[in-house]
Amino acid sequence: MEIVFEVNRYNPETEEGNFYQEFSFPVDHGELEELTVLESLIKLKEEKDGSLTFRHSCGHGSCGSCAMLINGENRLACKTHLIDLVSENETRIKVSPLPGFPVIKDLVVELESFFDQDEEVKPYLIAENGSETEEERLQTPEELGQIQEATECIMCGACTSACPTYWDNKKYLGPGAFVKAFRWERDSRDEGGEERMDFLDDSRGGVWGCNKVFNCEEACPKDIDTVGIIDLLKREALGF
Repeated sequence: MEIVFEVNRYNPETEEGNFYQEFSFPVDHGELEELTVLESLIKLKEEKDGSLTFRHSCGHGSCGSCAMLINGENRLACKTHLIDLVSENETRIKVSPLPGFPVIKDLVVELESFFDQDEEVKPYLIAENGSETEEERLQTPEELGQIQEATECIMCGACTSACPTYWDNKKYLGPGAFVKAFRWERDSRDEGGEERMDFLDDSRGGVWGCNKVFNCEEACPKDIDTVGIIDLLKREALGF
């Protein structure tokens, strides 16, 4: 089978703008089941065009760096297999950068604003009066269970990139930042709830901007209930 990749190309040093370049290569059935989109892109870079630019690191769905738009859906390239994208009648795969973020080159987007918004919600343990201790800050398995799902977030940006509210309002913190806020807001050892709520309850960038489109949940590679988490933060903002 001949697989055709349509890959977004953009070079800021030229005046061409964005365009799609086609690459093709043959695969047998065994390769089709084993090959991922990331492995295919690496193959294209090594064998077809060394200037092709994209991010990747662990290759195992843990770092989130290879998040991109694949056939119209935000996915991790390292966890998306060709067998799930093609058939006898459809052998084309379209790969684009994550929407909602400025494109730096080809499939690489600028994520500085995404990480800045994460920092706004203070994604770290805030102890009483900033006190330090040499002792472990323990919690029970039940307490950990309340935040376990949120700790699965790998900060790939796929959820925020898929959010229509974020597309329209770049001051909106976005589902990625809300999941991180929840992870610490509900941590039994943390005492920084009031500080975070100043950002979470904000009318312009806070949780009230969520319209429950559920794009974020569909995009999340870790199947985190982002909308449910945002609803819990809304209830907390109202004092429930």
